[in-house]
Amino acid sequence: MKTPLLHERFPTHDPDWPFFRHLPLGERPTPVGRLSGLADGAAEVWIKDESGFGDLWGGNKVRKLEWVIAAALGRRSPTILTFGALGTNHGLATARFARAHGIHVALALVDQPLDEHVLLRSEQLEASGATIHRTRTKARTHLLAPWLILRHGRFVGGRFRPAYVLPTGGSSPVGMLGYVECGLEIAAQVDAGELPEPSHVVLPVGSGGTAAGLALGLRLAGLRTRVTGIVVNDRLPLDARRIAEMANRTARLLRRRTGDIRVTDLRPEDVTTTRDWLGAGYGHPTPEAERIIRDSRTIGGPELEPVYTAKALAALRDMNARGDLGDGAVLYLHTHGPR
Repeated sequence: MKTPLLHERFPTHDPDWPFFRHLPLGERPTPVGRLSGLADGAAEVWIKDESGFGDLWGGNKVRKLEWVIAAALGRRSPTILTFGALGTNHGLATARFARAHGIHVALALVDQPLDEHVLLRSEQLEASGATIHRTRTKARTHLLAPWLILRHGRFVGGRFRPAYVLPTGGSSPVGMLGYVECGLEIAAQVDAGELPEPSHVVLPVGSGGTAAGLALGLRLAGLRTRVTGIVVNDRLPLDARRIAEMANRTARLLRRRTGDIRVTDLRPEDVTTTRDWLGAGYGHPTPEAERIIRDSRTIGGPELEPVYTAKALAALRDMNARGDLGDGAVLYLHTHGPR
């Protein structure tokens, strides 16, 4: 099945100017299938498994990097400066893929609870070749950001080029294009009969970009599917209004670059977010998440981790058991994918 690319669906109105730069990093489409035994209830649960998208890393980070790294290369940026916590999957994926394409990565990392998952990721970050700045808190990161942008710039061709600044989770308007495209991909799989049109897509929300881009992509594709985001991060404002604002920044980018006025804005009421499965905060375990990790291992289900995916699937389990998601088809977007 051919997956529609943004270039094909929204061709540029100016043939002499590239629409968007894009660097393929993974095989598309990612597979969909039934998910049984983990979140059974009134709705039929399906899974779209993003774990295999990309070779140096997998999961939702790679789709965003296809657009971000291409943009950084287009600007001839020497370094991508990005942000996260000590166990950042996004930071590691960015470091690996950017290095493979000749771009250095600098990471400004805040503290998070230490566990086996975080310690492993920290070791991998140290080995990735990225420059790591332990900024410890969000406030210190904001204060240091201007210095870091200059610190990681350099002269290229006689011109000073500052670091390319990438927000936490790769959730910039350009990065979110990756999940606009994923929404179009889901629509293509529905059209091909690979899954029924879902009433909801359930996914973890850590920085908001995946949910925002996906909601916009589903809207552009003409699906009625509702994005239901399970908030796992208490350090950012991630309510429905915030997700809609993020989606609309990418919608404005699409309209500006393509001249296509059919790209309309989202409203806060078009998406749902909930903090009910967050627990004590970002990176803190919950009993429900620990239980579903064990259950998934027992039945050979998807590999879950405690920060994002386990909380999202535990939420889907509880909501489906209560009948909150109706009795149609529900799609779980599996965003984990370490290598």
